[in-house]
Amino acid sequence: MNFLKPIIACFLAITLLVGCSSESDSVDPDTNSSSTSDSESDATYNPDPIEVEACTSTSGIDKIICLADAFKALLSDSQLATVQRDYTVTEAKKWSNLPNAERVGLTFGEMTTTQIQYAKAVLVEILSATDNEGWDEVQKHLDADEYLGENGGGSAYGAANFYFAFLGTPAETGTFEIQFGGHHLVVSNTYTDGVLVGATPSFRGIEPFAEFTWNGETSQVQEQERSAFSAILESFSSDELATAELSSSYGDIIAGPQEDDNFPATASGISCSELTTAQRTLVLDAIATYVEDIAEDDADAIMIEYTNELDDTYIAYSGTTSLETRNDYIRIDGPSVWIEYSVQNGVILQPTHPHAIWRDKDGDYGGNN
Repeated sequence: MNFLKPIIACFLAITLLVGCSSESDSVDPDTNSSSTSDSESDATYNPDPIEVEACTSTSGIDKIICLADAFKALLSDSQLATVQRDYTVTEAKKWSNLPNAERVGLTFGEMTTTQIQYAKAVLVEILSATDNEGWDEVQKHLDADEYLGENGGGSAYGAANFYFAFLGTPAETGTFEIQFGGHHLVVSNTYTDGVLVGATPSFRGIEPFAEFTWNGETSQVQEQERSAFSAILESFSSDELATAELSSSYGDIIAGPQEDDNFPATASGISCSELTTAQRTLVLDAIATYVEDIAEDDADAIMIEYTNELDDTYIAYSGTTSLETRNDYIRIDGPSVWIEYSVQNGVILQPTHPHAIWRDKDGDYGGNN
């Protein structure tokens, strides 16, 4: 029987090697990165985020730093040089809603699946956990762009084309921004001495705007924003609508990429001081669909500021009150808050899709603008 011992030992060694390889490369079968994903691009560039065990005992800015460091530890020297940049406002302003536009950072297409999962873990931490807002909305944006790429858009669309960057080193002192963006999306959280000092510009557009199904989940991203804005206008009397209506039509938002501080010198429309309590609540509900994209404590502080300024905030619109037709437009213009929502023709898919932006007149780029 002694002749069997080397054979058995060899078999056990091979088994252990295979087992270790399987364990180190394993992916939760419920994630998009499993072998049963709908497409190769989805499996590679749009996996679910990972829970980083080394950071689970931390919270707040400490957890953000821990997750950032864990992600950077996975990068090659050349990747790290592309992701980790010095903080400058010039770089912070290099964002766009267009595909194939100039941006800073490393694309998901230049990362491994594991690196993407760690990058997404950072985003999960700095965004809210509310359904249809925050991280959930960003993930659905990525899904929508994957869908767009496979339904007429081609390789210019999809999660592979989204950029991730640190502008400044995440730390408890100094200033840094976590920027993530691509087609129809920018996340730009700026921190100074460990505190969030700005979450804008925050661009949200979506195509398809109609319901779509990706990886077995049906979504209609930004419908809650459209519905909230429309509810404000539908609550107005004919006189209130006449006061709120703008004299010109708008084919797009006016404070988009590279249009910083492009706010009217004088607010137009109807003042929220003239609205009923119920109508004022509708305005705050619409604002919250943008502010609540960020972590809860930070969002609460910003909403308190915007609520205190509500009497000096104006609602203006053009087009129809349903906000479903090309050139329909609405804005919320306050001392600090600026939100626009504009309906465009579809580019790849018909009929229409929205562009929207949340800016803070004092807090864009962390107040460094």
